[in-house]
Amino acid sequence: MPLRPEERIKLDDTDDKLFYDYPRFVTHVDEGFIQQLTDLYRDRLKPNTRILDMMSSWVSHLPKDISFAHVEGHGLNAEELARNPQLNHYFVQNLNENPQLPLKDQDFDAVLNCVSVQYLQYPEAVFSEIHRILKPGGVAIFSFSNRMFFQKAIQAWREGTEASRVELVKGYFSAVPGFTSPEVIARVSTLPNFLQWMGVTGGDPFYAVIAYRSN
Repeated sequence: MPLRPEERIKLDDTDDKLFYDYPRFVTHVDEGFIQQLTDLYRDRLKPNTRILDMMSSWVSHLPKDISFAHVEGHGLNAEELARNPQLNHYFVQNLNENPQLPLKDQDFDAVLNCVSVQYLQYPEAVFSEIHRILKPGGVAIFSFSNRMFFQKAIQAWREGTEASRVELVKGYFSAVPGFTSPEVIARVSTLPNFLQWMGVTGGDPFYAVIAYRSN
């Protein structure tokens, strides 16, 4: 179901390009989250395929032991993208101003988005574009935690629970005909299992919503 107008609102409604104008050479989630994401990519992505890393930065968290045919990067800060060693090419575009991707139909085997879906004000349009550029059978993987730039996240995300945010992303996929039923991976803690067994708690929660282009 499409978002209501008020659900798309950000606390900081200035141009996103201004907010992302200076580079942030940091990771926005902990090492446990990153390891689980890389493991998920290793499991779902195939060698010698074409990947779009959407809303990316200076790191992509792709497994280094897999060789891809092409990794296209997209983001809002050219300096960050230029530092990303896993990208073969990149482009800068504000998807909240223009969701239409400058990419060919059915040209990618996978579209990835790490901890950035909460900033999309028109996700229905963006997910329609993802479907357009994916090859039949191609996969889209959206991963996120409970961290965000609060002032830049849309109201539906800011005011939601972790469970409702999962449902939100599932709804984005379901709003576009031609995706498979979304699959959810949810792990409350990203600490290694042996630490969890010892009773240690904490770590960024890990969520991933995954769907494939069915036609």
